[in-house]
Amino acid sequence: MHVVVNAATSVDGKLSTRERRQLRISGPEDFARVDRLRAESDAVMVGVGTVLADDPRIGLDDPEPIAEREARGEPPKPARVVADSRARTPPEARILDGSAPTYLLVSDAAPDDRLAQLDRETVRIVRAGGERVDLRAGLAAVEADGIDRLIVEGGGELLFSLFSLGLVDELSLYVGSLVIGGRDAPTLADGEGFLSDSEFPDLELREVERIGDGVLLRYGVE
Repeated sequence: MHVVVNAATSVDGKLSTRERRQLRISGPEDFARVDRLRAESDAVMVGVGTVLADDPRIGLDDPEPIAEREARGEPPKPARVVADSRARTPPEARILDGSAPTYLLVSDAAPDDRLAQLDRETVRIVRAGGERVDLRAGLAAVEADGIDRLIVEGGGELLFSLFSLGLVDELSLYVGSLVIGGRDAPTLADGEGFLSDSEFPDLELREVERIGDGVLLRYGVE
């Protein structure tokens, strides 16, 4: 599986405010770029924190990329993947709207009653891990279902976990022209953090592009 992390941050590396309030960091040009990325992918992934904070739908609305996918023999919209150890995704969440298949990666600690509320025709529940989702095993199960190219769009806890496991192949980072601040505001990679040079992901800057009033940085990850 080829995993691409796609994110937008402020100049000071924040994904949102300390209240987890979603901000419009980029503009129409970058939104179109993200749509192209989604259209080229088999699935889009987020963590449950993003689902709870933003209730994203994560889909494609533009008929042109939908038609292009169908012309390639692909489903009209990419699948969705949610890392949700304890099945906290609300049953009414937009990511479960049925417009595309959704994979819920849960741990053995997920309560059965919660899983029963989330079980439906367009949702596949994947158990992987004890107390927390085993991302390596969870993504392997998703890959076995035909998902070869995955875009990950947040949040910071999930992104750190993927980097720490060496599961990221590319990073596309849009840096918008604003400063958010806040020691408790989420960053691109939260979690425990790396402590030494041997742990830091090995990034190779491949492209720099100005988009609107921000800049897009594309990295390969070794």
